[in-house]
Amino acid sequence: MGLRGTPARQARRLLGSTLLACALLGAQTAHAAAGAPPTTVLKVVAQEGTEPKFIPAGIGRVVGLCVDLFRAIERIEPGLIFVGDQQWLPLLRAHSELASHQHDALCAVQRTDQRARQYIFLDPPLFQLRYQLIARASDPAVITSWDDVRKLGAHGVVLTNRGYVTPEMLARIGGMQVDSSATSPVINLQKLVAGRGRFFLHRAPGMQGFIERAGVAGKVKILPTVMLTSDVYMAMGTHVDPAVRLRVQHAIELLEKNGEMARLLKKWD
Repeated sequence: MGLRGTPARQARRLLGSTLLACALLGAQTAHAAAGAPPTTVLKVVAQEGTEPKFIPAGIGRVVGLCVDLFRAIERIEPGLIFVGDQQWLPLLRAHSELASHQHDALCAVQRTDQRARQYIFLDPPLFQLRYQLIARASDPAVITSWDDVRKLGAHGVVLTNRGYVTPEMLARIGGMQVDSSATSPVINLQKLVAGRGRFFLHRAPGMQGFIERAGVAGKVKILPTVMLTSDVYMAMGTHVDPAVRLRVQHAIELLEKNGEMARLLKKWD
């Protein structure tokens, strides 16, 4: 008979939690003895539908640009530990839970007026997103500006994702047919292939890899014109100790100066 739900299983879980707590306490003691800042655990999540920031890599494993970035910050600031980057959460919920202080940081998010009232954005920006249109492989359209899309009228529907910043960005540009009903980029790729939209506005880095992992390579193509750009930042909860935020910001500044951030971008582009 298995041990699921039995006292033995519960005891093992309790022992695991106790060992983790002891390990963290031991790390804090060692840091304190060395005169270093105490260990600080920062809770994060893997945001669904945000490749290449977070990419599924088999059962129970998440890789990607932001996972590597968390580890790089930990190397620079050994007293900081990011936990939770192996646990998926829908993007909208990830933002909501940062605002309600259920976790501590979000990696590589765009600054908006609403978000600036809810989070603390750390400078400098981590990197810049490049927005391009994806079309079906057989589509003859040549797009060099938003005017070219506008001229297509009802034949130029642009797919975007609900809960992302892109619908708001396109609303500001104006004059286009936009469908933002999909909840994930993969769904929009499927809609595009099925002819339920002319273009899908998505962002690089990592666009080609995303297309390949979605299984539509050869069915769609990335149009060359960069239609929009936007900086992304490390966002932290307003509840996080300002001294901790400064340590994260210092690490980001160093990663920019020593070229590590550029190397990570190249790895995941």
